[in-house]
Amino acid sequence: QVQLVESGGGSVQSGGSLRLSCAASGFTYSIYSMAWFRQAPGKEREGVAAIDSDGSTVYGDSVKGRFTISQDNAKNTLYLQMNSLEAEDTAMYYCAARRGKTSYLLRGWAYNFWGQGTQVTVSS
Repeated sequence: QVQLVESGGGSVQSGGSLRLSCAASGFTYSIYSMAWFRQAPGKEREGVAAIDSDGSTVYGDSVKGRFTISQDNAKNTLYLQMNSLEAEDTAMYYCAARRGKTSYLLRGWAYNFWGQGTQVTVSS
């Protein structure tokens, strides 16, 4: 049974940093592509960052240069380091997984499995 469990969210002031983690279980982590998405109240879900099964990464335009996605295959864990946080980054952040590669790494419909989310709140 695939499980994705996010942690690391919280409240931080503008300009601060947070690191999110996503612990994965129930599948062969190394052959999956992984991603972070976010959704703020009243807004559509947004692809934040993704890493495919070969380690290639892609970022949403709004977070380029501020966020870094990484993973530890030995620990089956995905990370999102978020620096220079802004009030606009406030959202529920979700971890997602899909088997294999896709050309649509930042599209939510490309993913089969989702975590429950962790809240990030940035105050200005």
